[in-house]
Amino acid sequence: MTFDSVLYILMGAVAAGFINGLAGFGTALFALGFLLAVLEPVSAVAVVTLLSVITGFQGLWEVRRALTRNVPRLMRFIVPGLLGVPLGITLLAHINADTLKLVIAAFLIVYGGFFSFRANLPKFERRTPVLDAGVGLTGGVLGGMASLSGALPMIWCSMRPWPKAETRAVLQPFNMSVLAATSLMLWWRGAYDGPTVTAFLIALPASLLSAQIGILVFRRITDNTFRRLLIGLSFVLGLGILLRTLI
Repeated sequence: MTFDSVLYILMGAVAAGFINGLAGFGTALFALGFLLAVLEPVSAVAVVTLLSVITGFQGLWEVRRALTRNVPRLMRFIVPGLLGVPLGITLLAHINADTLKLVIAAFLIVYGGFFSFRANLPKFERRTPVLDAGVGLTGGVLGGMASLSGALPMIWCSMRPWPKAETRAVLQPFNMSVLAATSLMLWWRGAYDGPTVTAFLIALPASLLSAQIGILVFRRITDNTFRRLLIGLSFVLGLGILLRTLI
């Protein structure tokens, strides 16, 4: 592996770890651009997916108290989400994935762009177990169809005026569960070959370290700032999906 390849992998790892530590999701958005420059698409996705799962454990430890306080709510997202992944893979044969990505991208851009420039953030305060399960299921289906499992839960959680730890205690374990299932499927299909494992081992230490930096920033921002971060990331994620799909 050349020096330039290692450099790109390390830059992707730093970007992935930092955003994972800060927000608990979004690693693919910030890391894939670097890794795709030096790895095959399947290998790049396999590396980023596994990095997201492993570095995510640091973020889970950060919000461990919020996790234990809200286990039933978390399960309302995770269980339907995992059930939705194989459903999404099945539906992929009948729906154009690129068209779906463009629709989701447009929704993220409109939502993120609109609320990023408003003084008042959206608020949805009442308890909604059925809607939570529906968001989880839809996220799993979108994950299986187009690797967009976090898009809808991110929007939904940004509308809830929860403390930042409670929000993260939903988003991060949900994404980790779906991504862990994805990693297993990629392993089953032989994606973790020699070059992919080598790239992952190069990236892992840098990703773990930069995740700690992201967690330090997460500790210092307010609940309101974290909600605005989610809304801003919705906009950036939408732009990223749009550009990757069109290009």
